Amino acid sequence: MSVVPPRPQVIDGERIGLIAGNGRFPIIFADNARKLGYHVSAVAHEGETEPELATHVDRIHWVKIGQLSKLIKAFKQDGVHQAVMLGGIKKTHVFTTVRPDFRTLALATRLALWKDDDILREFAKELEQEGIAICESTFGLEGILVEEGSLTERAPSAKEWEDIRYGWNVAYDVGRLDIGQCVVIKDRVVVAVEAVEGTDEAIKRGGELAKEGAVVVKRSKPQQDLRFDLPAVGPRTIEVMVSVKASVLAVEAGRTILLDREIMLDKARSSRIAIVGIAKLDPGGDKP
Repeated sequence: MSVVPPRPQVIDGERIGLIAGNGRFPIIFADNARKLGYHVSAVAHEGETEPELATHVDRIHWVKIGQLSKLIKAFKQDGVHQAVMLGGIKKTHVFTTVRPDFRTLALATRLALWKDDDILREFAKELEQEGIAICESTFGLEGILVEEGSLTERAPSAKEWEDIRYGWNVAYDVGRLDIGQCVVIKDRVVVAVEAVEGTDEAIKRGGELAKEGAVVVKRSKPQQDLRFDLPAVGPRTIEVMVSVKASVLAVEAGRTILLDREIMLDKARSSRIAIVGIAKLDPGGDKP
C-alpha cells in the first residue's frame, strides 16, 4: 500500500508556486493568494492557460505541455518550495500536442497505467525530489467550496432527486475506475459519462441525447488525492447546460470549487436550473 505524504502547510508571507492549467481557477486562486499576502510565481501552459493570468501573478513562466525540466527550473529560479496545481489540461493533448522532454519521458516509463492519479502522483514525486512540495488544491479557498444544500431558489423535484441519487452512485463507480467525475442522467438512464473530452463536452453529448431535463452529477473520485484535480464548476457549466436544456446540477459539497459564484448562480436562476451541494445521500443514496 502506498503512503500519501503529509500535506505541507504554507507559511504566511512565503512565495507560492502555481502550476496553471486552463479555465479561471488559477486566476481566482492567484488573486486570493495575493490578498492573503503571498507572492505568486506561476508556470503556465501554452495553449491551455489563460493569458490573462500574467496580470494576476508576480512572476509567470510559459512552458509547453510535457516540459517538466523547464517547469522545475522556473520554480527554482524563483525560490519556490511549495506549489499548487490548479486548472485542467485537456487529456486529448496526450494524443496531439504533448512534446515531452527527457525527464517527462523517464517519468512515463515508470507508469504501468496512464491513469490520472498515477500520473499526477508521479509528477508530484518528481517535484518533491527537487524540494518543491505540492499542497492541497483547497489551500486558501474555503470561501469558494460548495456548501451542502440548495444553492438556488428552485430545488430539484422528487423525480429529479431520483436521477440525482442514481447518478451519485454511478459517478462513484466511474470515479473509482478513474474514468471521470461527471455523469449525465435522464429517467435513471446514464446518457453520458465524462471521459477524456471533459465535463462540458459530456454535458453537451448527454443533454442532446436526453433532449431536455437532463440531470448533471459531478463528484470527486472516492480515492481523490486533494492535491490534484478537484471538481470545479462555474458560469460556463451553466451556459452549456442551458444550451441543451439540462435542468439540475448536483455537486459534492466541501470538495467542489465554485468559480465566479454570483455570476454562475445568476445564470442558473434566470434559466430555472437547480444547483444542489451534496455531502451524503440517505437512505441508500451513497456508497460506504
